[in-house]
Amino acid sequence: QVQLVESGGGLVQPGGSLRLSCAASGFTFSSYDMSWYRQAPGKERELVAGPPSGGGSTNYADSVKGRFITSRDNARNTAYLQMNSLKPEDTAVYYCNAHRTIWGRLIDYWGQGTQVTVSS
Repeated sequence: QVQLVESGGGLVQPGGSLRLSCAASGFTFSSYDMSWYRQAPGKERELVAGPPSGGGSTNYADSVKGRFITSRDNARNTAYLQMNSLKPEDTAVYYCNAHRTIWGRLIDYWGQGTQVTVSS
C-alpha cells in the first residue's frame, strides 16, 4: 500500500523555523522525484519546491527562495522541507508529492497534508 505521511507542521511565530517530514512506503522511494506544494485558504495549490530541471538546482518558488530547503534520505525513505524565517503568508497546508514518468505516463502520490500556521 502506497503511503506518504507528512509530519512536523504546527504553529510557529514569524521568523521561526519548522522542518516538515514526508515518510514514504509501498513504493521505491529512491526512484521518484519529490516536490512540495502548499495550499492556503481560498487559494489554489502552488508549487513550493520541485526537482531541478535540466540537471540544475532545486526549483523553488520565488516566495520561498533563500528560506526553504529540501532534502531527502533515501535510506530512510523520507523527504524533508526545512522552512526558515517563516512569514504569516507561509500559512497553508503543505503537501509532499512523489512523482516519476514512465514511458510518458506520470505516476504520482500525495501525502495527506500538514498544517503550518505562522502567527504571533
